[in-house]
Amino acid sequence: MESIDKIELCHALPAVFAGSEAEPPVCDSHVWLRHITFTRPAHYLIEAESGTGKSSLCSFIYGSRTDFTGDILFDGHSVREFDISRWCSLRRTALAYLPQEMHLFPELSVIDNILIKNRLTDFKSEAQIRRMLSRLEIDHKADSPAGRLSVGQQQRAAIVRALCQPFSFLLADEPVSHLDSRNNSAIASLIADEAAERQAAVIATSVGNKILLPSPVILNL
Repeated sequence: MESIDKIELCHALPAVFAGSEAEPPVCDSHVWLRHITFTRPAHYLIEAESGTGKSSLCSFIYGSRTDFTGDILFDGHSVREFDISRWCSLRRTALAYLPQEMHLFPELSVIDNILIKNRLTDFKSEAQIRRMLSRLEIDHKADSPAGRLSVGQQQRAAIVRALCQPFSFLLADEPVSHLDSRNNSAIASLIADEAAERQAAVIATSVGNKILLPSPVILNL
């Protein structure tokens, strides 16, 4: 099983920002063009204004985009050297990702959306999944088509889906953007508990509505 203990950003910068190194927001960033190390177990909150590259950062770490300068290292190894097979292995057992767009299948039920992901590793039982849905107060929607849920309910379902695998790092792109403070607290508690069980790190991004993770390291993007 793949695992990762340390992720390093080595003077990374989205290619689209090339030429603006001396201008805001790049010059003020705590992340871009810096040497940043994320280690497990820890919680990181990356605060960003819209358009500063928070979704890009998650995509670069997850390997779904490569349009950046500099480098990203997993335990000292450059991600630029990884082939598709290595990325697939990492995404099954070391990297979990909650994208901002959520990518639920609207015609499938909530539970089926989650089970599709869970079947890759059989990490959770269906009973465990339903308990997580209950903890986030959407267990009554488990058998409803995901497309009929509110955006906030879809966000909670997508979070449960993201947790249905082993991981060393969880990447969460604006995980509570559509949630009130009560649901924010419930999600933060669930994520923190699941990360602690795996001795994993959480890297979450935020524009305004911040996930209430315990003792996060806060970085400005």
